[in-house]
Amino acid sequence: MATDPSTVAVAQAAQQIALQMLEERGRGAVLVGVARVDAALEHLLQAVMTPAPAKGDGLFLPDRPLGSLGAKVALARRLGLIDEPVERALNTLRKLRNAFAHSAESASLADPAHSSRLAEVYADARANPLWAVLEPLLAEQVSLDPALRDYILLITILVAFLEAIAQQLTPFQPPVVMRFSAVSRA
Repeated sequence: MATDPSTVAVAQAAQQIALQMLEERGRGAVLVGVARVDAALEHLLQAVMTPAPAKGDGLFLPDRPLGSLGAKVALARRLGLIDEPVERALNTLRKLRNAFAHSAESASLADPAHSSRLAEVYADARANPLWAVLEPLLAEQVSLDPALRDYILLITILVAFLEAIAQQLTPFQPPVVMRFSAVSRA
């Protein structure tokens, strides 16, 4: 039985992401993980947009319309690029990142406030086939806290799948275009 090359590529990318995330701990793991998800979501949105006319895409700068993770999540959902459970997961990660970034005290994924926030997201993510494949790999890391292990698995799955989807998309071509001379069919 042959394995789909795109499935193999996603699994390899996921393994690389998981191994890189193992280098992070505590607050750093949360901030770096959400930054990876944010970048993958931006890449996904850029995959369906007409390329930016200039070298840099100012639309995604912090003070611009798609400069926040929340705006990217909302647009991806409205475009139908992600479903409701993924939207919920991304918004949960956004709130978690903000809590960790703005906390003056030590924060932990095992804290009840954070673990309860993530429990439903983890339940959804466990349905992804990569969870079962990557969990034993991370279980080999004896010093890895279970809360951090689950977080790494979630980040890995989200980044790998957002990137895999982005690679399969082409820019949106509207059926009609408004011009000053007329409305024309594309």
